[in-house]
Amino acid sequence: MRDPFRRVYVGLAALALVLVVGTVGYLALGFGLLDAVYQTVVTVSTVGYAFAHRIGPGGKAFTVFLILVGVGTALYTFTVTLELLIEGHVRELVGRRRMERTIEAMKGHVIVCGWGRVGREVARYLDHAGERIVVVDRDAERIANVPYPWVAGDVTDDDTLLRAGVERARTLVAALDTDADNLFATVASRSFNGSIHVIARARNESSEAKLLRVGADRVVNPQRLGGDRMAAFVTQPHVVDFVDVVMHDGSLEFRLEELTVGESSPLDGASLRSARVHDRTGALVLAIRRPDGSFATNPAPEVEVKAGDVLIGVGTADQLEALISFAAGGTHRQGAPGSMVTGRGDPG
Repeated sequence: MRDPFRRVYVGLAALALVLVVGTVGYLALGFGLLDAVYQTVVTVSTVGYAFAHRIGPGGKAFTVFLILVGVGTALYTFTVTLELLIEGHVRELVGRRRMERTIEAMKGHVIVCGWGRVGREVARYLDHAGERIVVVDRDAERIANVPYPWVAGDVTDDDTLLRAGVERARTLVAALDTDADNLFATVASRSFNGSIHVIARARNESSEAKLLRVGADRVVNPQRLGGDRMAAFVTQPHVVDFVDVVMHDGSLEFRLEELTVGESSPLDGASLRSARVHDRTGALVLAIRRPDGSFATNPAPEVEVKAGDVLIGVGTADQLEALISFAAGGTHRQGAPGSMVTGRGDPG
């Protein structure tokens, strides 16, 4: 963002230079230091007091030069200062610095790179899920009124990601216009934060493998997802509607949640039956994802659960909170990247 005080700084520097030149000039004409400073100030300010000493033609010519240059410089400085105050740049700068302090205090937040259609939808969903968000976009005017902390800048500039707190962020969503920019955002974020979870958008199928190779944890092709969704409406419209209501609408009591089994959890080494998961929490376990990435879908009651497994459950908000606490063994909830959570009242 352009510094609104830049022109004021230039004007003040030019005015100071005029005062120095005027003082030196009157010193050369035989004035004392105090008289030289006094004569310079009254000349530049056009106050018009008489000269402290008599001057000859050379002194008069120098005074004419000083009046022309000094009055113009003083007028410019006054104009840009008044413009700064009238246009509200001071208020804008104060608000921006307050936002920068807010970002500096954030930790474990989500950085959304790109404020296009995809970026807006990502931010809206994350906001309803209770995530803290920082938006990054190169167009300052486009993001000036977003309801989240933001950074205006190009992701190809490392300073932009640093100002967004990439080294303290939990997740980065690269939803920029081009695959090249998303590729760079992935590489840069990995270089600053090795543990950050990166979700990248890919416009072309050929870019998906490249993004995964440079460190993206997930690559999403919106065109492919849109096509799959349209096809699903043809073959299984009621299933799609139900999933939408559970995941996004929030009009049903049920929702989906993913949670990690903790080291001290009663589930560690136990089966779903012996741990009496449904009896204790009321939630249903739809699937178990092992640390190697494999899924055990619709697990039988005899399936053994181990620490580090990710359970995907369905139930009401209260039932899922009970399941989270039970699976974590009394520890805090694991903020797993990509958690699919939709609470009641989420307008979707």
